[in-house]
Amino acid sequence: MGRKRLLRRLVPAATLSILVSAMAPLAVVRADDPTEPARVEPVELKVSTFNIEYGGTHVSFDKIVQAIRRGGADVVGIEEGQGHIRRLARALGWPHYSTRLQIVSKLPLIDPPGGRGRYVFVEPTPGRVVAIENVHLPSSPYGPAMARRGRSRSEIVDVERRVRLPEIRPFLRAGRAIVERGIPVFLVGDFNSPSWRDWTPEMVGVRPQIRFPLRWPVSVAVERSGFVDSYRAVHPDPRLDPGLTWWADRPDVPGWDPWRFAPQDRIDLVYVAGRARATESIVVGERGVPWVDGSVRPWPTDHRGVVSTFTVRPGPMPTLVAVERRLWDIGQDALVRFHTPQAPGGAVAVVPAGGDPASDQVTSLPTDGAADGTLSFATDGWTPGSYEAVLLDGDVELSRIPFWLQEPGGAPIVSTTEPTFGEGEPIGMTWRFAPGQRWDWIGIYKRGRDPRVAWYLLWLYTGATVEGSATLDRSSYGPWPLEAGRYSAYLLADDGYKLLARADFEIVP
Repeated sequence: MGRKRLLRRLVPAATLSILVSAMAPLAVVRADDPTEPARVEPVELKVSTFNIEYGGTHVSFDKIVQAIRRGGADVVGIEEGQGHIRRLARALGWPHYSTRLQIVSKLPLIDPPGGRGRYVFVEPTPGRVVAIENVHLPSSPYGPAMARRGRSRSEIVDVERRVRLPEIRPFLRAGRAIVERGIPVFLVGDFNSPSWRDWTPEMVGVRPQIRFPLRWPVSVAVERSGFVDSYRAVHPDPRLDPGLTWWADRPDVPGWDPWRFAPQDRIDLVYVAGRARATESIVVGERGVPWVDGSVRPWPTDHRGVVSTFTVRPGPMPTLVAVERRLWDIGQDALVRFHTPQAPGGAVAVVPAGGDPASDQVTSLPTDGAADGTLSFATDGWTPGSYEAVLLDGDVELSRIPFWLQEPGGAPIVSTTEPTFGEGEPIGMTWRFAPGQRWDWIGIYKRGRDPRVAWYLLWLYTGATVEGSATLDRSSYGPWPLEAGRYSAYLLADDGYKLLARADFEIVP
């Protein structure tokens, strides 16, 4: 459930006017390797989605780890990680994770140029990849609850189209483009919206909220984009195998026990598009539920997990350059991955953001004829700021990707574009050296209020960016215009309340 359930106030980020700044030209990713073999041997891959609820710490973090192990997945899209993705990967003993997309994996992950925080590549076999997109759509208003309260089909569809459909569309566009390049795509997450396959005429009356058949817009749009619902591909009868994922019966958590008011439904989904076929799909959850195939006790979250097994033919990794992470401390070695079967005599250069490798190089390293590898750039003596790693074939640029350096132990910075704004004037925000985690966000509070207990007034996500800008205005969620007074803008970590940076400003009449 709960994307932006901060203090249980849930709203669609689609209503915000967010303008994340582009620090460099759009990166180039070259076409598929022309040496692609005529036949690619399939591999088995187990893909999971799991909402761990408030960082997985309210009941037992150890049980979250055990539940993932019980499911047997190779790669897991996590929801509500709240800054615990690195900790979770280490507890699992898995070497690969992405805080940017909240993914933990046994297999190598590559955050490619142009991914824009929407997908990463997973490398099941050397040089061959699949892509995974991990989504968490807004949770309120919750459609099944509206149906149970007697709201009409048209009212529910209108909410879905306004709140959740705009947020899934960028992922669908990105997924279609990847599939067209011969790379299978997995779309996983907490959709906070059911599948139309569970709300058919035959299901009317099976659960109290199913008062009529309903073609839920998000699930229809996903399938029209070529994705297959893996659980329903394996278990086509929703009467025999309901597969409900929210809510799960975990121990009570003060202030948030969804079973007291919300109907259950199947909202945690694993979709696939491209050269992949689902062979098995299980639900992992609390004991005593007929459709649950794996469990731990006590069950540690209000969601059940889904693990689907696929026979998949990975696609060729595109020619690319990628960084292990987007933000480094000066003095750390910046690790840069390259893949370039078409340029065996290439090099990787580092330039200031937007720089020309021919004239603005900070440094460069040769690829030494390798088609694939990782280069380590010593950053001692570099200045803080934004850089790009550029993959070169002689003088020809093949790919580039941004990254940032900060002073050792440096902290994020958040600023308003002006110290004072007139009542009703758009409020400009900028940030630098943010962690770039999936759901880092900026909240506007009364001056100096504690974000762990006070209500936010306006908010926006930073879009998994290290550096960017945004504007809060009448299209933003919350009271507008803000009344005259003194306010603070807080940069907060990963859908939680950890305060990373603060900027004070004032609204005047």
